[in-house]
Amino acid sequence: MPYARISLLKGKSPEYLRALSTNLHQALTEEFNVPPNDCFQIFHQHSQEELIFDRHYLGGPRSDDYVLIAITIGRPRDTQTKKSFYRRLASLLETSPGIRAQDVMVVFNTTQLDDWSFGNGVATLIDDIASPNTKSSL
Repeated sequence: MPYARISLLKGKSPEYLRALSTNLHQALTEEFNVPPNDCFQIFHQHSQEELIFDRHYLGGPRSDDYVLIAITIGRPRDTQTKKSFYRRLASLLETSPGIRAQDVMVVFNTTQLDDWSFGNGVATLIDDIASPNTKSSL
């Protein structure tokens, strides 16, 4: 279960946020084999003073449309899979909602199976209540 935290400047329309969300999830389903219903995202919208980023460091130039996507995943993916994901995500976001590839930054964090509780006070992925499909999609 990827969990994405999406940070960007305030002021985007609900349609813009929905397109960003949809296309992020599409890239995850296509490139990371994430099930279609496995979507957990949080948007953080910030004022200019709250989202500080270098407009030229290792990429850029970055504009006010800059978006930082931090994705927590369970099972690590190989480098080629991540590279394919980065390319696919940039392509989808450029199409809709119109974010330039230079403005898309992604950071992955990996976890262990016992780092996840989906509720009920249990370590869901190791307590024999998760389906085999759930375990493999992390």
